[in-house]
Amino acid sequence: MVMHIVMFVFKENTDQVFIDEAKAQIEQLIDLVPGLQHMKVGLNFSDEERAMDMVLISSFNSREDLDFYAKHPEHLKVIAFIKTIAEYTKVVDFEV
Repeated sequence: MVMHIVMFVFKENTDQVFIDEAKAQIEQLIDLVPGLQHMKVGLNFSDEERAMDMVLISSFNSREDLDFYAKHPEHLKVIAFIKTIAEYTKVVDFEV
């Protein structure tokens, strides 16, 4: 199994409507991208300085499935939207 974790920091003063839209778009991918086994998306409530704004935790059966997801047109649409509101993102991919 492959775990794919992405953490997001949104641009300062990003309206909550756009953050909620980003979350919803990511969550829809579970029904649109074959090979995506499991997904959780969470909005941060921590006020720690090192905190990120949102996290995606997803799983795939293989690296090939993750690669398919990465290039899938529906995923690329979500990335394009998120790039308009994200300051930066961080990713970790690992096998369990």
